Amino acid sequence: MTESDARIRLYEPSDDKLVKFNIGKASMEGLTVANRSTFFHPFTFSVWVALACIMIQYLNWWPKPEYGFLGYLQPLPAFACWGAVILYLADWFNRADFEDASLDLLRRPDVADIATYYRRSPSSGLFVLEYAGKFVGLIAIDASKNSQSQDTLMDKGKLSSSLKSKHTIPQGTSSVATIRHFYIEEPYRKAGIQEDLLAHAVQHAFKADKAVKEIKVTTNSLILYVQKCVRDAGFALEKPVGKFGIYGWKSDLFVLRRTQWEKEGAAS
Repeated sequence: MTESDARIRLYEPSDDKLVKFNIGKASMEGLTVANRSTFFHPFTFSVWVALACIMIQYLNWWPKPEYGFLGYLQPLPAFACWGAVILYLADWFNRADFEDASLDLLRRPDVADIATYYRRSPSSGLFVLEYAGKFVGLIAIDASKNSQSQDTLMDKGKLSSSLKSKHTIPQGTSSVATIRHFYIEEPYRKAGIQEDLLAHAVQHAFKADKAVKEIKVTTNSLILYVQKCVRDAGFALEKPVGKFGIYGWKSDLFVLRRTQWEKEGAAS
């Protein structure tokens, strides 16, 4: 990708529908990975084979060499039947966690009024990445006084109330900035363009206001490109923050401190 083709710009009001759609899309992306990981988990795979073998034994569908090549295909319907059932159950059990997370994100004050929310601190911003005029990805960094808040518009907290009244919106910069959204379209991930987008957001947060001392981001073990990107950018694992899904995939909190960022910048 050449610099003339790719650009990172601030969010504009005309991006509203596109940005909200991709925030929801990013949240649901893990469901496909979770279902695939569930199906190929050793325990699930063992259950699938065992149930298929029981069905084959009960119906006497073992291969029959006397029928030639087609005789060896006789057990396949049993594997296909139980495979479909297991895929359905995996999606049924996993989906609730991802749908709840997606709805929670879309109800948050920063998504309800993106332009107003990310103007509250000079270190905040929602950036859109484009390539040849086409949307590629986005990143949102929140350095406001409420950067650590998890309130949603369903809550009756002070943050939600303040955003409804533009006269009482809390201004200022927190010592801790939070990356709330980070997404890159799948075809562009192999190029590593997510690294440039993350570096841009980090530089913006630290340089716009010296009050920001550290940046935090929560990732999960299913979206590997994000987790690898934040690790490569110098973020260090601070602590696990939860588990989700059938097999308890982890969500981890990573942090990048200003001192470390400045040290690596000086070294490079």
